[in-house]
Amino acid sequence: MSPEPFSFAVTHTDGLARRGVLQTPHGSVETPAFMPVGTRGAVKGITHRDLEDAGAQIILGNTYHLHLRPGDALIARAGGLHSFIGWPHPILTDSGGYQVFSLAAMRKVTEERVEFRSHLDGTPCALSPERATDIQAQLGSDIAMVLDELVGAPVPVPGSDPRTAPVQDPDETRRAMERSVRWARRARIRLLQLRDDPRSDPGVIVANPAQAQFGIVQGGIDPRLRTESVQGTVEIGFEGYAIGGLSVGEPVDVMYDVVGLTAPQLPEDRPRYLMGTGMPDDLVECVARGIDMFDCVLPTRNARNGQLLTRHGVLVIKNAQYAEDHQPPDPACGCYTCRHFSRAYLRHLFMSGEMTGATLLTVHNLYFYLDLMAKIREAIGFGSFGNLRLEFHQTFSRRPQQLNI
Repeated sequence: MSPEPFSFAVTHTDGLARRGVLQTPHGSVETPAFMPVGTRGAVKGITHRDLEDAGAQIILGNTYHLHLRPGDALIARAGGLHSFIGWPHPILTDSGGYQVFSLAAMRKVTEERVEFRSHLDGTPCALSPERATDIQAQLGSDIAMVLDELVGAPVPVPGSDPRTAPVQDPDETRRAMERSVRWARRARIRLLQLRDDPRSDPGVIVANPAQAQFGIVQGGIDPRLRTESVQGTVEIGFEGYAIGGLSVGEPVDVMYDVVGLTAPQLPEDRPRYLMGTGMPDDLVECVARGIDMFDCVLPTRNARNGQLLTRHGVLVIKNAQYAEDHQPPDPACGCYTCRHFSRAYLRHLFMSGEMTGATLLTVHNLYFYLDLMAKIREAIGFGSFGNLRLEFHQTFSRRPQQLNI
């Protein structure tokens, strides 16, 4: 019997950490999994071949950017996003909510929709829960996210204690959370309409009739609002659930607390996705709190800024100390970059403005992230995740430093 178009099963647990398998129309994904971010249909600085070699099983596409250029209708006519970009493996698409959130000066949020102006040319645009669902139906991703509204954390007052300073307006956070639940219901209704009759709307080409949809839990850092959001979103019924509205300025220990509160309240038989997080130690800590899926631009963005993420921490390749350092970036790493090139050469490329430097750093950083997830899965399977977690924190440091490894 052929597998279901979309399914998820937890195969091992170790404390709250979970190992599982996500089955999609374009293949399976072993979890916990990290999804490289392919904003405009490409993960910056790396080819699909190198992504596969690094161990990527699933990538993320950006609904907002792909809708504006080249357009979801064009992509649908090409057979969907998988065909258009030449990636045969699973794809998750976001709803565009975070990008609209980032356009604070150019947006207007109403109950019906969010109106904004294109960052490309200022053209008036709008997204509703239904429209975001239609766009993703045309993209044909394996997993589509509902449109939500999130509230960021204001910058702390200089000199204040970030652990105790108020970071969010409670009334605004509640309004956004409740609207997100209402929008999630509308998005679900729309997807089920398209799923039941893919030809019901002649203006929408359904590129993947088996597309799954994830709901998003909001509520800022308020435990009560997070619990209310979980209850309202789970009641609607989705194939999976995401925790949104974090990594927007709150202290990292606050993020861990919110994840630790929220993840165990989500259904055990559905995947749990923490959106937009984060540093390698964040992945370890949030796996320990029950998260199955992650995405973040950090490994690719930091590579373009000359930072290598290693098992000991952050290596800033432009530093003069590496000018004649002929060691690999991380001697224990098995990636293509570490097997073939020295710190001195990579520094030369970065200082010369050669694009190859950013590519080689990207290859390493994504390999490091994906290899870390593979090691986490293996440890959960053997019941040794606690040891991996302890050993990781003993060696990894967030602060850029001189690395003599």
